[in-house]
Amino acid sequence: ELMSAKVTRLIAREPVSAPTTVRLQEAARIMTDNGVSALLLMDESGDSPRLKGIITDRDLRTRAVTNALPSETPISEIMSEGLITISARSYIFEAMLTMLHNNVHHLPVMEDHEVRGVIALSDIVKYESQSSLYLVSNIYHQNDVKGLKKISREVRDSFVRMVNEGANSHMIGSAMAGIGRSFSQRLLELGEEKLGPPPIPYCFMALGSMARDEQLVVTDQDNAMVLDDSFIPEEHDEYFLALAKFVSDGLAECGYTYCTGDIMATNPKWRQPLRVWKDYFTDWIDNPKAEALLNSNIFFDLDGIYGETDFAEQLKTLIVEKAGGSQRFLTFLARNALNRTPPLGFFRTFVLEEDGKHQKTFNLKRRGTAPVSDLIRVHALACGSRSQNSFERLRDIAKTKLMLDDDAGNLRDALEFISIVRIRHQALAIEEGRDPDNNVRPEDLSPFERSHLKDAFQIVSNAQKFLRFRYNAGATRNV
Repeated sequence: ELMSAKVTRLIAREPVSAPTTVRLQEAARIMTDNGVSALLLMDESGDSPRLKGIITDRDLRTRAVTNALPSETPISEIMSEGLITISARSYIFEAMLTMLHNNVHHLPVMEDHEVRGVIALSDIVKYESQSSLYLVSNIYHQNDVKGLKKISREVRDSFVRMVNEGANSHMIGSAMAGIGRSFSQRLLELGEEKLGPPPIPYCFMALGSMARDEQLVVTDQDNAMVLDDSFIPEEHDEYFLALAKFVSDGLAECGYTYCTGDIMATNPKWRQPLRVWKDYFTDWIDNPKAEALLNSNIFFDLDGIYGETDFAEQLKTLIVEKAGGSQRFLTFLARNALNRTPPLGFFRTFVLEEDGKHQKTFNLKRRGTAPVSDLIRVHALACGSRSQNSFERLRDIAKTKLMLDDDAGNLRDALEFISIVRIRHQALAIEEGRDPDNNVRPEDLSPFERSHLKDAFQIVSNAQKFLRFRYNAGATRNV
């Protein structure tokens, strides 16, 4: 029902609002008197009231009570601006994904530029108590790593349930990434409680599949920290190293394994001030080198998930401004994207691993979804897209006519089918009590799946040929 019911079904009352000029004590009284957990704040300076911000019970605790603000403090000083809203025509599942991605617990519902009401995380939890949002709600109620580890066991159950309900890969990837973000965000909150407030502003960034909203249950950690430019290593780095280690160790306890390539905020190279990060990206783009780009590819999928997220937005802006104008960079990036090819040989036969514990299988991540996300990333950077998700990037690419509509549509369908086969493979392993992985034996697939996987792989192969031609990327090699 999450995928078929509209958000308006969750609206139980008219929205409760107050002017932005109201004081802190009065705002709290209005919320208490009306029994609401969120108060909409309206700018009444014009001809008609305009939605300006929101204050929630959580905001009152974390911003007002914790900082012992006077009762006469203007509510405008602590309200959340830059509101995340949702259309009254949206489905509950879309509201759930919006909450997961943006780490918000309340969404104003808009219709014809007017507020119809406000829906809360708790409304969705009541509506569907087994949803992934219910799990996220539990994450934020845990007070230590032990509690987080305990509920992390529910992640796989939530994954299997979505698969069995027929959710598409975009929905599942977004939900799993949202759960992963929530574990990271709660660990950062707990880390700050343990270590004290950060000495300078910082942003914690998710990288790779989490940033793209394409995460599944078999995943490792890929993250980094962007520190304020006032960073002084001798004064500040002890704190941020301790915080990064607390988060990384906590994520490992919750099933998110350490990154074998050490792309984590615990690595001092990936825990740097904003100016250094800008230098990193400028060098990667202006002076591309094959090996350096091979290792830095993942940083072109980034998402600020905690703290001063504007730092991450500044990096995205720099990437968009510089990448599209550097043909040399795009050529190097395209060459890297062509290193991984789909497992399809002559006469439409599957190319399988020949030795090792995974012999007679092919890896649906390394040889399936990864080549697609890699080539889409190149086109997205070329056309100036700010999107991170592969499906959203494809939409942006198609709008610029960099790819024909039919080719973009075929690639989207190929990515969806490969992803769903991979997702079902992992869900089946979980249901059978096995550890999920990405290695598939052709004989375990149905004739329909085998045939359509070959079609999908052929589409990917054709897309790689176009990539090679479009960016003069030359010869490729398999990995």
